[in-house]
Amino acid sequence: MLSTEHGAIARIWNWRITAFCGLILFLVAIAAVSFGPIEISFFKVFKTIFDLPGASTGINRTVILELRLPRVILGILVGAALATSGAVYQTVFHNPLADPYLLGAASGAGLGATIAITSTHHNLSGALPIFAFLGGVLAVLTSFFISGKFFADPNSLLLSGIAVGSFATAIQTYLQQRHSAALRPVYSWILGDLTNASWSVVAWSAIYIAIALVILFSVAKQLDGLMLSDEEAYSLGINPKRLRIIAVAAATLATATAVSASGLIGFVGIVVPHLVRGLTHRVTNRSLITIAMAGAAFLVLADLGARTLLSPAELPIGVITAFVGAPFFLVVLRNRRKVSQ
Repeated sequence: MLSTEHGAIARIWNWRITAFCGLILFLVAIAAVSFGPIEISFFKVFKTIFDLPGASTGINRTVILELRLPRVILGILVGAALATSGAVYQTVFHNPLADPYLLGAASGAGLGATIAITSTHHNLSGALPIFAFLGGVLAVLTSFFISGKFFADPNSLLLSGIAVGSFATAIQTYLQQRHSAALRPVYSWILGDLTNASWSVVAWSAIYIAIALVILFSVAKQLDGLMLSDEEAYSLGINPKRLRIIAVAAATLATATAVSASGLIGFVGIVVPHLVRGLTHRVTNRSLITIAMAGAAFLVLADLGARTLLSPAELPIGVITAFVGAPFFLVVLRNRRKVSQ
């Protein structure tokens, strides 16, 4: 009886945290649209977005709807994709330090997108996630091959991912030097930014990321079974090999799309899942929706800092996330070593 009541209280508490993350995301998004070289009041932004009486007109309306709102929505999509993918990778590979970048998926996706940028003079923005997805899948499969066997020891797989990522980055640098005309867009993309956000970019990004997140949310409860041995997972009616393939494919699609739309933005996949886990005290996979919203809010807030800290100049958003994420990564690594000793 007590355990049932405790479980009900825990569910209510965690849904409250989810609702709180949703509220924070909404407020951060409105604030991000409000602040900039042209400051627009919070209420004006709200009324303009929802087309209410008293909405902004003229240049302010254009700034809100055509410049800042697409950028904020793209930040929401990218943040949700990276945070959710990081949480899933950590479960699949039994490693709290794993994220899409460390496993080589993001670097492979970056190489694929760079090939798309440097190999043609035509506008292939809609095809960029396809190139990036193929590059990410190839990098992940190569990591598996190098580590010895499919879903091998997490530590060896992690090291394989780092090696593959470094190799993909080297090829990417070579392509940049061969195609100097494309250096500026490629470098801007590598450093991570949302300055090229537009409604067309938001449209194709939303399609791929939505597909990936729906798949991951639908298998979230089953992913808890991957924390057990394969024999125990089979006894619960879970096919661990098939589930791993589905989870990695969906997480790679989300990561590849995020990378192709915004460049290489690190540490979101590590910082956010650990923060949400600490708040909810639940298995990460049962909080995937919360993680997605928290990741979205984190990246929108980071982009706001990138736009305003050195205004009118902008910092690459990857600099902001690295400034927060690198110390956090070291803390997680230190705590993991203490537990293992």
